Amino acid sequence: MENEFRRRVDVLIGGLPSNDAKLEKFSTSPFVLMFYSKQKSYAHVADIEQALVPAKVFSSMETSAGNMIEKIVLPVYGWEAVESAMQTHDSLLDGMLVQQGSGTFVGATLKSGPRTLNDDMAGKIGAEVVGRAHSWAVAHSAQRIEFTYGALYGTKKQSNKKDWHIIRHVAEQRPRQSTLTQSHEDSWSISYDDGPLSVSATVRVGLEWWEYLGGPDAWLELCCALIRACIAPATTPATPSVYTISDLAEILDLSTLPAGYNVSVLQHSQLEWLLFLARHFCDGFKG
Repeated sequence: MENEFRRRVDVLIGGLPSNDAKLEKFSTSPFVLMFYSKQKSYAHVADIEQALVPAKVFSSMETSAGNMIEKIVLPVYGWEAVESAMQTHDSLLDGMLVQQGSGTFVGATLKSGPRTLNDDMAGKIGAEVVGRAHSWAVAHSAQRIEFTYGALYGTKKQSNKKDWHIIRHVAEQRPRQSTLTQSHEDSWSISYDDGPLSVSATVRVGLEWWEYLGGPDAWLELCCALIRACIAPATTPATPSVYTISDLAEILDLSTLPAGYNVSVLQHSQLEWLLFLARHFCDGFKG
């Protein structure tokens, strides 16, 4: 993973906005620019430009970062990354796995985070799961369909709950003759039998998704690979860093780690990056 991240991230960085970028390519609200300038007490356009380029870089990366994670990581854990044309029976899927021994077809739609879904998208995904279940079963000689809507980071507490509505739509649109075997009430999962075919759909967010994909250490393996690919080891600063974000110093406080804590593939200076990434997979650190 580390080597592939390093290669693909370098390619991505090469395509980001550069010094010869034009203003028309930024698509930024002029009103936002003015409000932000007031907040920062900017007096010259040169001041806002220093903030504009990094902001565009972040938005450009958001578009492709999640897709890169999927394409690199899924094959590591035995899954196939799906690239299919629209309106085919696999067009809903980002990843799939056929478990020949159990006759199960496993498919997943993946989103980068817990708040990327809206009502319309939730309805379409729910309808497609029900509508495509039989074609998946026929195409892959499966007797069971196991579908996951997964968010690559975040928690269910951080979710806008639109993802849960996928499960509700599956419940509402499942075939009339089908038999409900697990209710979606007070649950993030549903399953039903449609004749000999068993269908289940589950929402998995952050750590739940990574454990489902590759076991309890998969998220840690991902984080370590990303850190090693993107962050060079450094010497410990002589004085503590000062942060604008109020809780960042607490999040990055290495003294909270148990005595003897060690991640052998990381250097000491990279541990704060591990805490930084880990905070994106939980609602907080327990003391």
